[in-house]
Amino acid sequence: MDKVTVIGAGLAGCEAAWQLANAGIKVELHEMKPKKYSPAHKYSGFAELVCSNSLKASRVNSAAGLLKEEMRRLGSLTVPCAMETAVPAGGALAVDRQLFSDLVTEKINSHPDITVISGEVTEIPDGNVIIATGPLTSDGLADKISALCGGCLSFYDAAAPIVTYDSLDKSKVFFAARYGKGDDDYINCPFTKEEYLEFYNELINAESAPLHDFDTPQKLHNKNDSFTVYEGCMPIEVLAKRGEETMRYGAMKPVGIYDPVTNKRPYAVVQLRKENSGGTLYNIVGFQTNLKFGEQKRVFSMIPGLANAEFVRYGVMYRNSFLNSPKLLDGDFSLRSDPRIFFAGQITGVEGYMESAASGIMAGLNMARRLKGKESLVLPHDTMIGALSRYISDESVTDFQPMGANMGILPSCPERIKDKQERYQRVADAALASFDRALKEAE
Repeated sequence: MDKVTVIGAGLAGCEAAWQLANAGIKVELHEMKPKKYSPAHKYSGFAELVCSNSLKASRVNSAAGLLKEEMRRLGSLTVPCAMETAVPAGGALAVDRQLFSDLVTEKINSHPDITVISGEVTEIPDGNVIIATGPLTSDGLADKISALCGGCLSFYDAAAPIVTYDSLDKSKVFFAARYGKGDDDYINCPFTKEEYLEFYNELINAESAPLHDFDTPQKLHNKNDSFTVYEGCMPIEVLAKRGEETMRYGAMKPVGIYDPVTNKRPYAVVQLRKENSGGTLYNIVGFQTNLKFGEQKRVFSMIPGLANAEFVRYGVMYRNSFLNSPKLLDGDFSLRSDPRIFFAGQITGVEGYMESAASGIMAGLNMARRLKGKESLVLPHDTMIGALSRYISDESVTDFQPMGANMGILPSCPERIKDKQERYQRVADAALASFDRALKEAE
């Protein structure tokens, strides 16, 4: 049976290699460390956790806990390693980062069907390949991936927040397309002048998150801004600081919008655009931001209709190489235009350590199934891994942003249950039942 080349020994690459090797397939795992390091990485071990030692909540009725339980049932490498190297962290699973990396590295190095090769990969190899090179993919390989994918590779992530539809106050918002063009594609949040000015003052005085040197793009410098940005990725708070009226000529322009209650044009408007085909998630259009997460929650909750909004993703600005996956990848993480190539990890647009690892599991598992003449396993969309797989391969998505595990990407609980934990427990129970059925059918 042909060997598989896996590029990158982060969490995704290690999980992919582990799945393949446990299926009896020979793996060459390439990792550029310790010969070369990205700007963010410091430790020589595999599966290095860079910015946090927390792998989020453990309880199954949370998005993170449900994700880890599904991974465990798929034979994850990283979940049991995390449990073995855990440190006290309340209800979260946090690890000793060095011990975690050392344990994953030891298990990978000791597997008889995995050969580790140190050094940078600058070309996409022939044969069966899983590319799991992460958000800081080295320039040489990133150029090759971009060429392979027709330029559909982003090198900088300036993303707007995403909220759940169910959490919006429907009495304060309305569906309408600008100038009536379209089928009421947008949810509109109308501002009075007083509301706008209050929002503006809070926005320009809100606290921004620090940027690392390698996070800062180099395309545009404006002497009035606190850091260098792309014009097309302008943070909303930077735009606002250019003048009180600037947002009303940009992301918050009210032209072509009329409030059906007042029959008048609002003083300003924030539009929300559907983020997924199920309509459970909405993106705050034009609100790329570098504010701290707590500040985003505080200030953006002032938008009419968003007072109780559930944010499933906050806006971010950082270097992040990721594909426009809905245009490129199938739900099994293979490249539509060249199915011998799979992608895994943050480069696919999943966001978070465990999400990256889960995508590695699916890429490795499905590569193994393909080499054995079996159909790919694409989990149902009411499971957490299935929902993430669907999100990164949903061809209806037009403005793709990376996404982590959250309850908003799962189907809503059919029953009205006020208690959030009880409602999420019901969703998690249904997800795991669906997950088990899918695995049994795929045997």
